[in-house]
Amino acid sequence: MGLLILGTALAGAGLLWWSVSDTARGRAAPSDGLVLGAWHILYDTEAPTVPTLAAAGGLALLFAAGVAALERRIATRARRSDDGAGLPLSPRHVMAETRGVFHGPVTLTVLVPAHDEAQGIAATLASLAGQSRPPDRIVVVADNCTDDTAEIARRSGAEVVESIGNRHKKAGALNQALTRILPGQGENDLVMVMDADTVLDDGFLDAVVRRMTDDRALMAVGGLFYGEEGKGLIGQFQRNEYTRYARDLRRRRGRVFVLTGTATVFRPRALRTVAAERGRLLPGVPGDVYDTLVLTEDNEITLALKALGGLTLSPAECTVVTEVMPTWRSLWAQRLRWQRGALENLGAYGLRPATFRYWAQQLGIGYGVIALFSYLLLMLLMALSFDSWVWFPFWLGTGLVFTVERIVTVWHGGWRARLLAATLFPELVYALFLDIVYLKGIIDMSLGRNADWKHVVSTPRGARVDA
Repeated sequence: MGLLILGTALAGAGLLWWSVSDTARGRAAPSDGLVLGAWHILYDTEAPTVPTLAAAGGLALLFAAGVAALERRIATRARRSDDGAGLPLSPRHVMAETRGVFHGPVTLTVLVPAHDEAQGIAATLASLAGQSRPPDRIVVVADNCTDDTAEIARRSGAEVVESIGNRHKKAGALNQALTRILPGQGENDLVMVMDADTVLDDGFLDAVVRRMTDDRALMAVGGLFYGEEGKGLIGQFQRNEYTRYARDLRRRRGRVFVLTGTATVFRPRALRTVAAERGRLLPGVPGDVYDTLVLTEDNEITLALKALGGLTLSPAECTVVTEVMPTWRSLWAQRLRWQRGALENLGAYGLRPATFRYWAQQLGIGYGVIALFSYLLLMLLMALSFDSWVWFPFWLGTGLVFTVERIVTVWHGGWRARLLAATLFPELVYALFLDIVYLKGIIDMSLGRNADWKHVVSTPRGARVDA
């Protein structure tokens, strides 16, 4: 990996050096075209020069190599650290404390937080019972339910813990349940948090237990999530997005961005350490495992574990199927909560080694927003500038490469995913929608507007509406 990063950096530096040392000769002056019959704009009918392309490619490679090198250095430092005060979950520290001691057989307790999930809770519990390695204990955390979620869970054989006076949504309900459960958990006892609208693929728990048994330093294992079938075109957009995300994680060999709330398994040591460090190394209320003030508790606890040096993974064999939003309105609410929650979490943690990758990711999203809007604006100006339509071979070729990339990255999603990706423009509209959500989150934070959790509940007919 180090040689790959070094090679990428050298290639980028070489391209950049060549581009500035070469002089572009014989380049035609831009033509003058009419816009809307009143204004004028300069446009260029030629492709960018080779030195220009080399400079762009060189800068991109240098940036990618720089981010990868820093991320690798930060991860290596955390793994090798023996700083029990600053990085109490670092692999070296944990391995030293647990070496040579048998902590008993591995057990698995599953917590399923549920708020009015009567329509889907039975399928979720059935997927748990049907695992090749079933959990030892299933606890449904019924949070302020107004339907028969608790009764259905009991009939399905699960324990039910009902929250008491909880005003902090999912995070508050989980904190209440963990207060009861964690004191009885040992070093080899695992705790899984799983959404009530998620179905595990067979073999998920067996793979998790095997990973945790083989590596005492591993603090959490998250699932790779895929979208459920159905919900029309908007559902396919989300399935394509999730397929690309899973592909990225597989290429990163499971080095997870976010421990998804759909299904994540934790060591009790990790959860207890997070609770103990709230108010000292971590933001939040001392004693709380989950920060009740955040919009995205799964993203926040990922940052918490990484800030404490914890090793986390999302292996390719740990897959789950989760719901997709059926309407643009519900998708808007979900993504605005995700995006704003991620930004607020970064603001709370600040710039530290554990958050470097996430800051770079958000800057990349911001750049992508600017790039997409600029691309669409320039396309519009180009169309209005010409007296007759002109086909540019270079840009047609660039568009073809982009289309091929979109198809390849969703290949495992099936023929519907490939067909949607091949049409290109619908997915550009979807990307534009997500970019507008990003801008809305930035604007709301800048103006100090209060955020709403926007919980989504099931209806008897299978549709979903905002609560």
